[in-house]
Amino acid sequence: MAFKYFDEWSTEDVEIKDLGLKQYIRLAPTLVLHTGGRHASKQFRKADVSIVERLINKLMRSGPGTGKLRGRVIRGVGACGKKHKAYGIVRNSFKIIAERTKKNPVQVLVDAIQNSAPREETTRISYGGITYYVAVDSASQRRLDIALQNLAGGAFSASFSNKKSMEECLAEELILAANNDVKSYAVARKGEMERIAKGAR
Repeated sequence: MAFKYFDEWSTEDVEIKDLGLKQYIRLAPTLVLHTGGRHASKQFRKADVSIVERLINKLMRSGPGTGKLRGRVIRGVGACGKKHKAYGIVRNSFKIIAERTKKNPVQVLVDAIQNSAPREETTRISYGGITYYVAVDSASQRRLDIALQNLAGGAFSASFSNKKSMEECLAEELILAANNDVKSYAVARKGEMERIAKGAR
């Protein structure tokens, strides 16, 4: 029996164009989007977790851990530790995406990830008491982690002190990122990281 995400959206027609991310984006839906951290005991096992569940897990990270987003410190927003609340946010945002775009929300999520995953970044090197930055290629799994983190962070930032609900903000962030629009926080952050890396070459 083939499961569908939230009993509505199949992944049969979802296409992943970025070959670097293809092996790390797990599309197959499960009956329940809750692995309970079973992947945490072994390195790189998070690649086996469904991409929608990974988005849900990123939404549960809020407070000081998200740091500064668009110049503001985000605290106490979202569903920190509340899996069911984060599940509802993603489900409702998928419904909004389906209504607005008439597309499969899973495909929109995959496109958003592909457009907001940075290809290179900078790392700090200390040599003889001198610290400088050099450009390095991002690993595929790290690209995926950064993309999900920025998509969730952009939604939090947009919903902070705003009349719009978290569901609407997440839907807008995913739609903008899927269209590669620089108004998306995740796409803008990717451009900034790659621009800094280019200057550090």
